Amino acid sequence: MPDFDSSNPNHIYFLCSLALKAGKNAMVHFHNDIDVETKSNNSPVTIADREGEEIIIRGIKSQFSKIQIIGEESSENGLPDRIEDKFFLLDPLDGTKEFINKRTDFTVNIGFIDKSAPVSGIVYAPALNRLFFTLDNKAYETNIAPDDKIIDDIDALFSTLSKAKEIRVRPKPDDGLVVVASRSHLSPDTEAFLKSFTVKEIVSAGSSLKFCLLATGEADIYPRHGRTMEWDTAAAHALLCAAGGIVHDIDGTILSYGKIARGLDNPYFIAST
Repeated sequence: MPDFDSSNPNHIYFLCSLALKAGKNAMVHFHNDIDVETKSNNSPVTIADREGEEIIIRGIKSQFSKIQIIGEESSENGLPDRIEDKFFLLDPLDGTKEFINKRTDFTVNIGFIDKSAPVSGIVYAPALNRLFFTLDNKAYETNIAPDDKIIDDIDALFSTLSKAKEIRVRPKPDDGLVVVASRSHLSPDTEAFLKSFTVKEIVSAGSSLKFCLLATGEADIYPRHGRTMEWDTAAAHALLCAAGGIVHDIDGTILSYGKIARGLDNPYFIAST
């Protein structure tokens, strides 16, 4: 089995195919009644979360079996005792609450970590037909609907992905920042933080899509003064960095991964262009 290479188009496009398949599966459940369970940490989980993770893990193991995989759902029963230098970090359905409430801003996320840094990321928003991915330190976007036949045609899919549009963050606008925030997490700390800036607009969004809006130049800053887990942020963090952005904690330290002592949770952070 080959080692995963973040600059190899075939490796990245293969991961994209897994995200698309997980997203396609999620949309089947999205259009039907959704049974919701509550995990031990009181967060919701659906069959789409669990099936999506199974699709992604099965695919990764078929090609990159030597690389450690850490997924949100499989971590419910405990984290590994040791984090390898290189590992995949998965959130098969980020924005489960949005998904349950029939909103469109939920995502499928596949991140790859190398020595604590997120170096590759695939983010798919199936209800919005938006696929984001990194390749060789650049960020790209293309539009693929979850019912598009190319998802099951690997040659056609790879051809489409090779024509994806490169995306970059935008310069900070003179007339004020567009802030992207979680629909349910605009905390007093975030409100206080934003008083230091000229804010033109606050855009509400769920899931890792917030990072993607920065990467495409649709927004400028995403302050998060609330709890997140590493699998929530890894893929989209990699995307934002490849597009020219940065993610650091509130003390200015670059956000890192594999923080086993913290149980893989993140400190508060600021994502910006």
